[in-house]
Amino acid sequence: MKTKRRRPQNRMVTRDGSLHVLRKGLPRFSWSDLYHLLLNLSWPKFLGLIAGGYVFTNVLFALAYLIEGNGIANARPGNFLDAYFFSVQTMASIGYGALYPQTVYANTLVSIEALLGLMGLSMATGLMFTRFTRATAKVRFTNVALISPYDEVPTLIFRVANERKSWILEAQIRVTMVKSEVNKEGHFMRRFYDLSLTRSDSPLFALSWTVMHPIDRESPLYGMTAEMMIDEEVEIVVMLTGIDETLSQTIHARHSFVRQEILWNMQFADIMSRTSEGKLCIDYSRFHDVIPLY
Repeated sequence: MKTKRRRPQNRMVTRDGSLHVLRKGLPRFSWSDLYHLLLNLSWPKFLGLIAGGYVFTNVLFALAYLIEGNGIANARPGNFLDAYFFSVQTMASIGYGALYPQTVYANTLVSIEALLGLMGLSMATGLMFTRFTRATAKVRFTNVALISPYDEVPTLIFRVANERKSWILEAQIRVTMVKSEVNKEGHFMRRFYDLSLTRSDSPLFALSWTVMHPIDRESPLYGMTAEMMIDEEVEIVVMLTGIDETLSQTIHARHSFVRQEILWNMQFADIMSRTSEGKLCIDYSRFHDVIPLY
């Protein structure tokens, strides 16, 4: 008898905290969201967009200078490179003096390009500054979550670590279970259930934090088996917020565990010890290690 092969569960929240959902029916781009889009582009895409826009703008102005033919003094007539590099000098306000506008048409283009160059430089500088100064969390979550007895109560357990030397102030963790359901009318939905924690906040989060949710009769996970988790496509979504003490800005971190990343009757390896001088030591190389409970 052949067993039914189950495909790996697709997660809603990826390991880097981004949303892993295909969105249809929405406009791909809106000018009102341009600032938000530029801030959320990856660095290679952002730098590529800046470089591409810079080259494209200079090419357009170079072609515009070539329309008149003799608008640039000391430039070879009809030479694209001379017009292009004159555009670069104008946009950057360099002005070496070898090439300069000598007609009303060329001076008008120079005035327009100089204004656009100042605006473009200001916008690019502001975007770069905002991207560099935006507060981001550097938080490590364990690769797996565990369901194991703690004080004789089944408990969902995972660990979180602050990878920076600075503290996260007023840190708060919220854990939600997401699962697929079909209501009595036959409508499919993804339902969210909040999971209560033994400790959901930490005034000073500096090292490691073991997050625990007791699976008692009040828990949405009560009575749920591994097979039920697979059938209902259970996903545990974790959201951490706090204040970065260096920048005094709110930071966010997200993570999720799907059924394949939830282990039963295991425990995390101990990562805390003391040196011979009595100093507390945390071994992050064993942060994800698990060992059998029995």
